[in-house]
Order: sequence, then structure tokens, then C-alpha cells
Amino acid sequence: MNEEFKHSQFAHCESGVMSTLLSHYGLKISEPMAFGITSSLSFVYIPIVKLNNMPLIAYRDLPKNIINKISKVLDIDMVKKSYKNQNDANVELTKFIENKQLVGLQTSVFYLPYFPKDMRFHFNAHNLLVYGKEGSDYKISDPVFEEAVLCNEDELTRARFAKGVFAPKGFLYYPKNIPKDIDFSKVVKKAIIKNAKSMLTPFPFVGVKGMRTLAKKISKFDANTDNRYLKNYLTHIVRMQEEIGTGGGGFRFLYAAFLEESKKYDIDNQILDEAATLFVKSGNTLREFALYCVESSKNILKFDANKISSKLIEASEYEEKAYKILKKLK
Repeated sequence: MNEEFKHSQFAHCESGVMSTLLSHYGLKISEPMAFGITSSLSFVYIPIVKLNNMPLIAYRDLPKNIINKISKVLDIDMVKKSYKNQNDANVELTKFIENKQLVGLQTSVFYLPYFPKDMRFHFNAHNLLVYGKEGSDYKISDPVFEEAVLCNEDELTRARFAKGVFAPKGFLYYPKNIPKDIDFSKVVKKAIIKNAKSMLTPFPFVGVKGMRTLAKKISKFDANTDNRYLKNYLTHIVRMQEEIGTGGGGFRFLYAAFLEESKKYDIDNQILDEAATLFVKSGNTLREFALYCVESSKNILKFDANKISSKLIEASEYEEKAYKILKKLK
């Protein structure tokens, strides 16, 4: 284990935390690689599942997917603990820190005081690292911030035990044992094919078809739609994509970087290059999609259902081509 901790900033909290955590304990792994080998790229639109009274829209797999799957695909013995008692959670966290153990935590963004007020919302699956303590303040390495921060024990406890969807329940984790010989070539190729198959599923609310189902929903909004509801819906799309979804097409750029890095593992470079280019195009298109939603939410009179929905369909077409290419890997 590397005793001297170094904070790093990343695109996404969970993949960033795993990159820093595993690297600290001896396995150097990049954020794109942590994201890619867990087949975490996704798209989900489920109207019956509500988040803040709006449909669930996700651009990557469910929270904890990276934490849970990376231990399986790399055969890592990962300690994962939840707590019923807040005091027990604090006592044990302090013991870990005193023993100079780096640990990951699941928290609620809303109760983390170092987040700017306009960025705090009820999302209970934000991951961060704790690497030390000064009095009653924990030293926090939050991967979405440029510098390490401090957080009071009471405030961190509140964030660790927030109620609601994806309630953290004090969730804490760290690797206990990491294998020395890992066949990354086999792991990477298997993960790519698995991700491609999952995104090409025929289920209408998942993957490429899920993107098109959401586009169809947007296209049905018209002048008769309640303006307040429409504005909230568009704002919700942007929040799920930009704030929870790591910067619009951020996950697509992250996956493209993973494919580029995967070329060092003796995998068909032409296939990886073609797919990576398509994911970059999808990422850029999704950012345009988000921009259109923002413009309409600010001035509902400028709302153009076809303009917005067609942009999401365009992104889905890039991704469908990419996944079909990646399925050719053997």
C-alpha cells in the first residue's frame, strides 16, 4: 500500500474513487479502465421509477455497479460494510483513519457542506474518500473537486445516513486483497462485449432503444402541455445528464478513453478506434441535446420537440453503430 496519499480530480465520482483507491493499495488503474472493465456504460429511461417525482434517466449503470463489479472481474477481496448505528459507523471510520487506511464512502450530495449551494440536490450515491482527520474534521478526497477538502464529522454523518432512494446506510469500502497477476486482455475484451450486448437489448427502456423511447416521449410534448411540467421535465433531463451524468456526454468520452487505452492489451485496434470515434460523436451530440433542453427550459416559447428529440436519436444512432462494431470482437 502507498502510505502517502495523493488527491486526484476525476470526471465521475465512483470510477474516480476506485481508480485512486486501488492505485493507493498497489494496483495502478486509470478512471476509464475502472469504468470500462465493469461494463458501466448504459442508458436507462424508466417512467414508473421516480426520482424527485420525475422518471429515472441514467447514462451509466446503477450506483455501486463499479464498486461491486470491479471486485468480481479482477478477483479483488473487497471489504464492504453498511451500518445501522451512526455512532458505530463513526467509531469504525475513525479507527480506519488512525490505522492509516484509505476508505471509500457513499454519501448524499445534499448534505456535503463543501458543495456550492446551487449544486446540492438529493442524490444519495455520491462517492468520496476519507484519508485523515483533524480534530472533528475528516480529510476528504472528493474526486469531482480540484483540491482535497475538510468535512465536519456531524455533517459527514448526516450525508452518510441520508434517507430516500439509494440511501447510503453508512456504506464504507476498501480492498483487502488484490491479486498480483491479472489478465487484463481477457478482462477487457469480455467487458466490452458484455457492455455492447446490454446496450443493444430489445427492451424498450434500456440501451439504444431506451434513448429512442425517451426521444419519443419528448416529441409528444406540444403547446397543450402544461408549461410548468414541461419546464420541470426538461430541467430534470439536464440535471440527470449534467450533474449526475458527469457532464452530458461525459460517460461517452470516458468510454472512448477506455477503448483507446484497451489497445495496449492486444485487441483489434481498428475496431476500438472506430467505436471510440463514434462514442466521442455521441458525447458531443448529447451535450447539444442538453443545451437545447436548457434553452427551452429558460424560454418555453422556444421549445421545439422535434429539434430536441431528433438530437437524442442522433446520439442513439452513433452508439448503435459503435456497439455493433464492438460485438465483432472475439
